[in-house]
Amino acid sequence: MNYLAHAALAQPQPQSLVGNLLGDFCKGVAIDTLPRPIQAGLANHRAVDRFTDSHPLVREARACFSTERRRFAPVALDVLFDHFLIRHWQQFYATPYPQAKSELYLQLATAEPLMPEAMAVVMRKVRQQDWLAAYQQLEGVAMALDRIAQRIRFANRFGGAGQDIERHYPRLEQAFLSFYPELQAHVAALELERPSGSLDPD
Repeated sequence: MNYLAHAALAQPQPQSLVGNLLGDFCKGVAIDTLPRPIQAGLANHRAVDRFTDSHPLVREARACFSTERRRFAPVALDVLFDHFLIRHWQQFYATPYPQAKSELYLQLATAEPLMPEAMAVVMRKVRQQDWLAAYQQLEGVAMALDRIAQRIRFANRFGGAGQDIERHYPRLEQAFLSFYPELQAHVAALELERPSGSLDPD
């Protein structure tokens, strides 16, 4: 899952948010020295990734990508699932999406001092450049994936992944709509993070 989904599956407090978004920024970070709520959020992030990567619906969704791009299908699905989450937000959450996005950007700004520098730089771009706005449209998803392909340091054929998504869009959308409630239930059942306000301060 990508940034929006990981944030949505966090507890509504800064340390949880940082932990749930920390997964891609752990290099060089001494995890065992972090505050317990951040460690719990990171554990939640990793549980979300494990459940997602092993889920049959997600594995089937990867088959929608052409053979030359399938190696990067998990990356494409991470971004695409944020698109579907935005598109169907009200099906899963009571707060209207525009309000939820504004609150998330405010929380990211508040939590920035808790972030490793590399993470802070990226999260600053997310909110200042409004990356989630691009994910609302399929064209924005395709452009984001093409930029990722350009940053890969070896020759690849990941570019043009948006074509595979457009070709199989209804199938991919239905996979997400079936999968996401199961992910929400899985996270709730694990209880890796206690509800906001119940964590002991560090």
